[in-house]
Amino acid sequence: MRKGEQTRAAILDAALDLASRDGLEGLTIGLLAERMQMSKSGVFAHFGSREDLQVEVVREYHRRFEQEVFFPSLAEPRGLPRLRAMLSRWMERRIQEVMTGCIYISGAVEYDDRGDNPVREQLVLSVSTWRAALLRAISQAVEEGHLRADTDPDLMLFELYSFTLGLHHDARFLHLPDAERLTWAALEKTIDSYQSAPGRPTHSDDLL
Repeated sequence: MRKGEQTRAAILDAALDLASRDGLEGLTIGLLAERMQMSKSGVFAHFGSREDLQVEVVREYHRRFEQEVFFPSLAEPRGLPRLRAMLSRWMERRIQEVMTGCIYISGAVEYDDRGDNPVREQLVLSVSTWRAALLRAISQAVEEGHLRADTDPDLMLFELYSFTLGLHHDARFLHLPDAERLTWAALEKTIDSYQSAPGRPTHSDDLL
């Protein structure tokens, strides 16, 4: 990368770290300039406004999320193996973010009632893209006969997504020591309840 691109990438990396810790609303040009040992005008030269910076942070978070969670899972066979891979990698990332913070979750709290806002729109787009990928994986698992034909993909998605939100709440907010174990168990129990009889596992730690 050129020097300007390297600087912009370094600023974005620092901004992502700050936003994960303090939330997108806690991200300021002044704080970022101090972290980077740059002037505010130097930061503005790469991002036209604080809002533009926040939008780029959400995009970068989503790009890294896809690289770490989604794309590697595509190497697994279509159907339940791929869905399990997506859930497993997602869970592992969520567990890591218990300490560092999740921009998707904190952003939803910060921008849930902002209306017409570019940062909110980017957050919604990113989360909706991931949810659509999960929904597609569930539907493909039904098509492959790995899940029952009467499976409601929307309901299953709601259940699986709710478990990860519960993990974040119980582990990060309440500091409950069993949050991780209970979330794994809930995910496996839910998958097991949707499975077709021939594909039902005899052991319940396939996600681990």
